[in-house]
Amino acid sequence: MDLSKKIRTVPHFPKGGVMFKDITTLLQDGHAFRQAIDELVEYFIKKDMHFDKVVSTESRGFILGAVLAYEFHAGFVPLRKPGKLPAETIKQEFQTEYSTDAFEIHKDAIENGESVLVVDDLCATAGTARAAVDLVEKLGGKVNGIAFLIELTFLKGREKLKGYDIFSLIKYDKE
Repeated sequence: MDLSKKIRTVPHFPKGGVMFKDITTLLQDGHAFRQAIDELVEYFIKKDMHFDKVVSTESRGFILGAVLAYEFHAGFVPLRKPGKLPAETIKQEFQTEYSTDAFEIHKDAIENGESVLVVDDLCATAGTARAAVDLVEKLGGKVNGIAFLIELTFLKGREKLKGYDIFSLIKYDKE
């Protein structure tokens, strides 16, 4: 099945001129959702990659990250907006295509040397993924893979993630 046909484009969301890629239409189709997860898992299994933790970004990334953590028999680590995690955290600010934002992670979420998969629903300018990578590495984790459901290649976000094994299922070369 062509998973790109399961993505809804919403014009002018969250602001004028943006063509938002809505993944909820893929998620609500059980066969498409299963295929997407299976293809993400298969990519890393073929490379004989194993992960101790899956780190995922708020909020749509949680959906994919939690399922992938289950599939890899790994722990799941949520990155949250500031003030949402109850224990001691570290923080990383980042730029998106719309604004400046930040994520926090619990200081004890990743142990030194753990193998980590970073997961997000979409790579645009890669601000969120770069912040996730930086937080994992500050805690001593090793980012061995980065997975996206969608990549907007025309925004060249991948350039901020050079040197990492990146896999995206659906690529859009133009808006």
